[in-house]
Amino acid sequence: MNHFIKVLPLLAGMLSDAIIGDPYELPHPVRLMGRFIGWLDQKLLGRCPGASLRDVKGAKGEVKEGDRELADRDRKKELRYGVWMVVLVAGVSTILPAVLLYIMYQINLWAGVAAESICCCYLLAARCLQKESTKVYRALQEGNLEQARTAVSMIVGRDTDVLDAEGVAKAAVETVAESTCDGVTAPLFYMAFGGAVGGFFYKAVNTMDSMIGYRNVRYVYFGRAAARLDDVLNYLPSRLTALLMVVAAYVTGMDGAGAWRIWRRDRRKHKSPNSAQTEAACAGALNVCLAGDGVYGGKLLHKEIIGDGIRPVEAEDIPRANQLMYASAGEMLIVSVLVRLAVIWLM
Repeated sequence: MNHFIKVLPLLAGMLSDAIIGDPYELPHPVRLMGRFIGWLDQKLLGRCPGASLRDVKGAKGEVKEGDRELADRDRKKELRYGVWMVVLVAGVSTILPAVLLYIMYQINLWAGVAAESICCCYLLAARCLQKESTKVYRALQEGNLEQARTAVSMIVGRDTDVLDAEGVAKAAVETVAESTCDGVTAPLFYMAFGGAVGGFFYKAVNTMDSMIGYRNVRYVYFGRAAARLDDVLNYLPSRLTALLMVVAAYVTGMDGAGAWRIWRRDRRKHKSPNSAQTEAACAGALNVCLAGDGVYGGKLLHKEIIGDGIRPVEAEDIPRANQLMYASAGEMLIVSVLVRLAVIWLM
């Protein structure tokens, strides 16, 4: 009976996130991770001679190791400090919740289940992603392009002031498709094996990658360890999520055959080994084109187009993408519960 009780945090966490989402007014562990990462960024990178400490928010233009801007940099030191960043952030973000949950489970089984359920809820971002993307959808429905651009700028890294209505809708759909993995299904995947502690480990690495995992002047060396580890951790979840999204397309009445075909054809059309997996499945399910060129930090970056573009992206594709996200998350929850039961039984 205890085995089944210990699976409750996954179910309660997913249900709580779907209904309530993240309470913005309360402290959030992922935001605390972000502050810790930002503090270590300044402390560690500040010890590296020649490293640029200027504000590079949005500046994602890539550099190569032979570029003049990197000539005076201590490559080995920045790489080493980047590894220390990963060890410190992942270690602290995993050990603290592990100790807390151990104490709660020692007090009482139900106290432990309640604490772990809250942790699982915090690690999932389905409701938050839906809410933020729906703000974009509503602004587009009202014909307020400026408001839509502002809303989508909260969830994407590209320059949004150059986007038309179709571009705004496309950016929102892409974010929902890609974030289905790192915001919802990948945390569930790691919670299946390690409970909330496994989810915190994944979230720590993923948050580091989102903050320092760029090949720009500042992070080309320092952020490499975080970026590579994030690629490794997302390798299986991204592919499993894409397959679940194909199934979800059939379940929700979208183009399941198209999702399967475009995923098989376009899943490698991204410099990241994982990012195009769910985007390709979503593009096929909706019969639209995603990705393509975008402006980041004032610079035009060329990207391959994903999908056939049978029709243009429209505002209604935003709730459709959210529907795919929730259906895929539900499927992953079933898989995760079964895996979690097997792990607990084997232990």
